[in-house]
Amino acid sequence: MKNLKILVFFVFLCVSSMSYAAKVDTLQIASSAMNKTYKAAVVLPNSYAKSKSAFPVMYLLHGAYGHFSDWLKNTPNKKLVQSLSDQYNLIIVMPEGETFSFYLDSPVNKESQFETFITQEVVQKVDKTYRTIANKSGRVITGLSMGGHGALYLLTRHPDLFCAAGSMSGAVDMSTMLNRESSAQVIKLMQPVFGDRSDNSELYAQHAVMGMLDKIKANKLPLIIDCGVDDFLIEPNRELHRRLVYNKVEHDYTERPGAHTWEYWENSLPYHVLFFSKILFKNQVVAKK
Repeated sequence: MKNLKILVFFVFLCVSSMSYAAKVDTLQIASSAMNKTYKAAVVLPNSYAKSKSAFPVMYLLHGAYGHFSDWLKNTPNKKLVQSLSDQYNLIIVMPEGETFSFYLDSPVNKESQFETFITQEVVQKVDKTYRTIANKSGRVITGLSMGGHGALYLLTRHPDLFCAAGSMSGAVDMSTMLNRESSAQVIKLMQPVFGDRSDNSELYAQHAVMGMLDKIKANKLPLIIDCGVDDFLIEPNRELHRRLVYNKVEHDYTERPGAHTWEYWENSLPYHVLFFSKILFKNQVVAKK
């Protein structure tokens, strides 16, 4: 009888925790810029359903070869994003960025306009669909690898939309890809972005975060950047850090053990959310539970 009571108690706890966990929506977002409809995953904290408050939003970008659901499927802890959403009372949006868009507006291909998609169509759709703090004081952005570049790039070009950005293992100098053994494959994959000039390192440099220091300095917005010491992108990240220091741009920079892996990014993401939570608190936009 005692064992039965214990079993019932634990079943009750499990059911209760399931009932009050963060909710995951799949949002269909029509893009007039690309004449397509893409998906985004949206994680709503448990408190969203019980509150009438507006909530801050973190945009979380995936990497190359990936898609919008990566952060929900590929971390060793499959509930990582949901638990962070609950812990920090934060809406987390994971939009589609295709396999090699780099979150740019392609100068040659109207079907690859992901800067416009994220900054206009995704943000607008999310703000219309959910109770969000619909201004930059309650909006942050981060991502891994290609998404790390995308987050810094979009913040730098749209300082009116986001109050802070982060990069995990960011591809901050896209020309690095051309120096790898798989550069022929990279050139093929980048054709939707740069077309016949996908082997032109100068074109990569023109669109890389590494070359945007003047704008980054002028914006004076908080940045968090980290990379694993065994990551093939560690040197570009170190160089970006050096340039930021030289230009007296305040930022949080960390190197940790690890490589270009989901184990590393699972460890990294909570630091980014903690960093953002302090900024959102300072902005007085943290939703009430």
